[in-house]
Amino acid sequence: MKIRPERPEDGAAIRAVLCAAFAEQPRSRNDEHLLVDALRAAGALSLGLVAEEGGEVIGYVAFSPVTVAGVSCGWYGLAPLAVRPDRQRRDVGRSLVKAGLAALREAGAAGCVLLGEPGYYGRFGFARRVGLTLPGVPPAFFLALAFEDSQPVGEVAYHPVFDRCK
Repeated sequence: MKIRPERPEDGAAIRAVLCAAFAEQPRSRNDEHLLVDALRAAGALSLGLVAEEGGEVIGYVAFSPVTVAGVSCGWYGLAPLAVRPDRQRRDVGRSLVKAGLAALREAGAAGCVLLGEPGYYGRFGFARRVGLTLPGVPPAFFLALAFEDSQPVGEVAYHPVFDRCK
């Protein structure tokens, strides 16, 4: 398996992975492919990585900037993460997350947030952080990982396309 930055010609394969991965998820409206397309169109997709095996895209992760208390402060949101159903539980997602976080750190990011399962994302260092909130979601599932000693405090906002794709 190879992890690499997405390329323009990966668009259809990425959409297929996103649709397949979220098709049976009860908390999904299965519009994650529309979210990624909208982030790209808005110039707000900071990092998109694909997992490739045998020349096929089998997984995908995206990162986009977030604001905290209305300020851009070098923090990013991880969303979405998807692995083709027939390749799940084979460390594809883990590899994508680790590569994405390493790329963010290398680029000088200050931290990353996500909405997800604490049991899964805790293995990467994500945890609930007092002082960081995301309105309308259960606090136990809004997780953060600071790359620096300091952490901003306030309400986190994702790019406006997230609101359109709810």
